Amino acid sequence: MLSEKKITIAVDGYSSCGKSTLAKALAGSLGYLFIDSGAMYRGVTLYCMRSGLIENGVLQKEAIENALNEIELHFEYNPETDISELILNGENVEHQIRMPNVAANVSKVAAIKSVRHKLVEEQRKIGANGGIVMDGRDIGSVVFPNAELKLFVTAAPEIRAQRRKDELESKGVQITLDEVIANLMERDLIDSTREESPLIQVEDAIVIDTSYLTREEQLKQALELVNQVTLQN
Repeated sequence: MLSEKKITIAVDGYSSCGKSTLAKALAGSLGYLFIDSGAMYRGVTLYCMRSGLIENGVLQKEAIENALNEIELHFEYNPETDISELILNGENVEHQIRMPNVAANVSKVAAIKSVRHKLVEEQRKIGANGGIVMDGRDIGSVVFPNAELKLFVTAAPEIRAQRRKDELESKGVQITLDEVIANLMERDLIDSTREESPLIQVEDAIVIDTSYLTREEQLKQALELVNQVTLQN
């Protein structure tokens, strides 16, 4: 039986490992708030692209930093999709931020120090009272280093690539597996080697390899870990 004590759960990992799917299901089972921190970085990226601050993969870093005060992000729950969707300056952009052109630039934007500082501050405000599952790249290491439970989700590279291709095609985006692999490799490199808050597996994180686990098996494993932690606290 799960404890009623509400904790903070940090879920980190590379893209297309299934961490958002797991985090969302975990939050739903616990009655917690789910926050996709990556959506916030995608929202900033979309704003910059629309404003001409990113062209052909080249970022106008100083202009982006100066534009941060013009960007307002928050989440609104959509009962039809059963998820909290990103609102950028009053517009629901949940669909737009998932497109390949945004994915191709988001890691570069996320590497900018001032962008990370702005969004980390917002993320900490959202999760200040616990009862939250937040997924991203630096949740356990930077955003919530004192989270009671830290998960690091991983999967085999070829499985990650196929999952991402299937996800995009389900949204009507035609893309080759080679293009997906190239994008994932570039994002992995940027995420793990950037100077500001690189993606790392912290020592106290528990690894969940989703390669050959069903969604139900992943959730069962995570819920067991939550139960262990809450009973200890």
